[in-house]
Amino acid sequence: MNRGMKIFLMVVVLSILSSFFVGLLNRGSTGIFGQEALGLLKIEGVIVDVDWYMEQVESLRLDNSVRAVVLRINSPGGAVAPTQELYDELLKLREEKPVVVSMGTVAASGGYYLSSAADWIICNPGTLTGSIGVIMQFTNLEEMFGKIGVRGEVVKSGEYKDMGSPYREMTQDERKLLYDMVMDIREQFVEAVVSGRQLEYEDVDPYFDGRVFSGRQALEIGLVDELGNVNVALEKAAALAGLPQVPSRIVQPEVRERGLLSLLFGRSFSDRMDAVIDRLGVDGFGAAREFQLWRAF
Repeated sequence: MNRGMKIFLMVVVLSILSSFFVGLLNRGSTGIFGQEALGLLKIEGVIVDVDWYMEQVESLRLDNSVRAVVLRINSPGGAVAPTQELYDELLKLREEKPVVVSMGTVAASGGYYLSSAADWIICNPGTLTGSIGVIMQFTNLEEMFGKIGVRGEVVKSGEYKDMGSPYREMTQDERKLLYDMVMDIREQFVEAVVSGRQLEYEDVDPYFDGRVFSGRQALEIGLVDELGNVNVALEKAAALAGLPQVPSRIVQPEVRERGLLSLLFGRSFSDRMDAVIDRLGVDGFGAAREFQLWRAF
């Protein structure tokens, strides 16, 4: 066997051994060195692109050295479907290990939706939370278009295919259809909160009108469990996991590098806005309409 082949085989063997020991460290009962840990996952910005978050939640769920997880939420909300996707993944995590939420500056609308998947919610007295409801917005530019001589021409396959068009006023039938859809999504939101928080629907439904609460107000009506900072949340997570104290090892996924738009609104939104900019010369108003429709929570 020549020298080059020996070096190649050595590299292969070392790679296999490295993968083996990393696997033991990350997925063993308490890690290769017997280290118990807590997970700390930060969910920040508008909720649109949740693929990375879902991957991290699954990783923390499968890591047997992680005994409980703290979610540090700083989000004003976001789009409906991505929020629900991440919420479902958090429920799977909660079935296997304790989940505690630590609210930062704001955890409202979709941010509170995600919080309701936890076993325990902790926030600061001045945290802004609540905003339980759904919103859909459109822009009617008909009068402005008339002043500058722009007229829209539409060919559509059905009566409601151009609902929300900026070229005309919405009809009453269209408004009723969209209202019914918004209220259906609102009920999905309320059902998730009532189920996750184990609340009586009649006691809290009057507060589910989109209003925002301070952390102290939210505590009074049962939307959160305790006032405190992220360190209090780590202590609570350790207690729920049956640990005598917060372990020295905290598993905290590193947030991938992102640009400003991606940081604020998610990577998919950033990519979409790049595409919108490219289209502005041809379909600027259509792009503007698309921008109005993306957010619901």
